[in-house]
Amino acid sequence: MFASLRVRNYRYFAGGQVVSLVGTWMQRIAQDWLVLDLTHGSPVALGVASALQFTPTLALSLWGGVLADRYDKRRMLVAIQSGMGLCALVLGLLDVTRLVQLWHVYLLCFLLGCCSALDVPTRQAFASELVGPDQVANAVGLNAMNFNAARIVGPSVAGLLIVGVGTGWVFLINAASFAGVIGGLLAMDPGRLFRSRRVPRRRGQLREGLRYVRGRPVLIGVLALVFVVSTFGINFYLTLPLLARNVFGGGPRAYGLLTTVIAVGSLLGASVGARRAGRPRLRTVVGAALAFGVLETVAGLMPTLAATAVVLVPTGFAALAFTTAANASVQLTVSPSMRGRVMGLYMLLFLGGTPLGAPLLGLLGEKLGGRAPTVVGGAASVLAVLVVVVVLRRGLRRRSLEGLHS
Repeated sequence: MFASLRVRNYRYFAGGQVVSLVGTWMQRIAQDWLVLDLTHGSPVALGVASALQFTPTLALSLWGGVLADRYDKRRMLVAIQSGMGLCALVLGLLDVTRLVQLWHVYLLCFLLGCCSALDVPTRQAFASELVGPDQVANAVGLNAMNFNAARIVGPSVAGLLIVGVGTGWVFLINAASFAGVIGGLLAMDPGRLFRSRRVPRRRGQLREGLRYVRGRPVLIGVLALVFVVSTFGINFYLTLPLLARNVFGGGPRAYGLLTTVIAVGSLLGASVGARRAGRPRLRTVVGAALAFGVLETVAGLMPTLAATAVVLVPTGFAALAFTTAANASVQLTVSPSMRGRVMGLYMLLFLGGTPLGAPLLGLLGEKLGGRAPTVVGGAASVLAVLVVVVVLRRGLRRRSLEGLHS
């Protein structure tokens, strides 16, 4: 499970990420609380802050992939992580000095979103340079374990700190946490990186990346699954509170229970992904997506909160098994010179469907009841699997027949 940790450069990277990701989750909680505090509980203001932090992903993630193919990824990450740390530092100083205003938060949310849009495809593509192609699946799984462990620890620590010392110190602690990941990047031995050939700057590189994907049906199928499952299925921040409050009449404790069991299942799924060696087969990606869709549909139909919580553990497991398998499959399928651009597209599809899926699922929840978003999200995932399998089989059959005739 921990094979990638034998690689010195990956140890530095993973160690810094553990510290930084906990700080990032702490900031997310504190940032939402600060917005509500400044606006006396306005959900609209909270939505605006989230949109400002998320929207740059739609505009910049593809270009982030182009830059990752063009420039040194390690140096890019040092610059990007420094920018993210600076955003946290400024917000923390404004907060502890009681000078912070809502527009400050909005502006820093937008700047942080711009940094994140460049960071994610670069960091994803950098995984293969840290450990080489034989260990990519393991590294992706370990990265997912770090992320989900931080998702469990960070919000809990943030809640205690907000009560004890206020939101400002949470931001400052997050700013300090970036020293871990930046220090890890600087401590690496560049000579031991499995570098891909950098692509010289020229016009049309983004279109070139899109054409590259268009000519690979299996890659398109995996990306289509990623888009549908993430847009309609992996929307737990929306579906879980509706189940907890509107279906079962619970409060924060019920919501916390459902969130925790999903996180535990996700952590287990990531650990299984870390055990995988080599490139995941297409049937692994498809099978995990199908299992997730079925389990999520069943979770939405469970009669009690306890039964729902039980089903959500394997649901979280399947969700992370799918995302880690899909991520590793894409990284190991594409040419190294295209990896940054393809991962930029991957992250755009993985995150970019949220503005489409969230309002539709919310409308379904309002019109058809709190179970509808979960059931429909699971059913949409199952349907996507069936469509992708049928289309790919027909395409492969057509190609084999054309090969025989030629």
